[in-house]
Amino acid sequence: MNTPPSPPALTDRAARARFLARALRNPALFLHHDAADDIQERLTEVNRVFTAPAVVTPFAPVWRERLPDARIVADDPVLDLRVGAHDLVIHALSLHWADDPLGQIIQCRRALKPDGLFIGVLFGGQTLNELRAVLAQAESDVTGSIAPRVAPMGEIRDLGALLLRAGLALPVADGFTRTILYRDVMHLVHDMRAMGESNALASRHRAPLPRGVLARAQDLYRQTFADPEGRLKASVETLFLTGWAPSDTQQKPLRPGSAATRLADALGAAETPLEPAPSRATNARKD
Repeated sequence: MNTPPSPPALTDRAARARFLARALRNPALFLHHDAADDIQERLTEVNRVFTAPAVVTPFAPVWRERLPDARIVADDPVLDLRVGAHDLVIHALSLHWADDPLGQIIQCRRALKPDGLFIGVLFGGQTLNELRAVLAQAESDVTGSIAPRVAPMGEIRDLGALLLRAGLALPVADGFTRTILYRDVMHLVHDMRAMGESNALASRHRAPLPRGVLARAQDLYRQTFADPEGRLKASVETLFLTGWAPSDTQQKPLRPGSAATRLADALGAAETPLEPAPSRATNARKD
């Protein structure tokens, strides 16, 4: 029997490793620090002391100061995590580069003890939508073609569904979008490089972006996405995925129809029955 071909890779892993190494030499990790602060705040709201955490991240220093006892794991396709070893696993701002995000979450879930917590944070589909739009238009105007320049990122509804598919209980997906202002496109590109977010798509063009395309993109950006002071707006959508490893001690939803009290009685309100739907005979057209 023939083995079905593997789907093409999204990410050039060798290129991503080079870009991360370059970023570590002169990093600008403010979005990583913001995400880590947000997760730390979320953890304070959980009535739990975590004693065996693990963090999947290419930027260990961001987490060493917050979770000094955590096991730091590289964001490789096969995560260096032991089954059932952790009560907390955080996947920190690299899931959007995974060829198999579901597989990454499943590996994290398997590494959790019963009732252990998984938190994934990643960039969502609205991230850099302005840059994506102007680059596509500029390249089409100058060269007559379009190449992938910004990695595709998932939408919150689709990503939230992965938590259930991975076997996590009590799944929650939420997020927010912020706007960062830049003086020009190269300022934005500099921050992307310093965060290890350069274009590492396997299908990318290897040649540098032509100067004519970059100049056209700069003009389009200022025409379309500049604030009143001429600064360029860049949207960053940060998504959080939360779920728990199944456990017999967790609360379970009630079986549908098992309620002993009507909602109207609990609210002290009068219940108004719905009118029956019109029958086919009533709606039939008369000839």
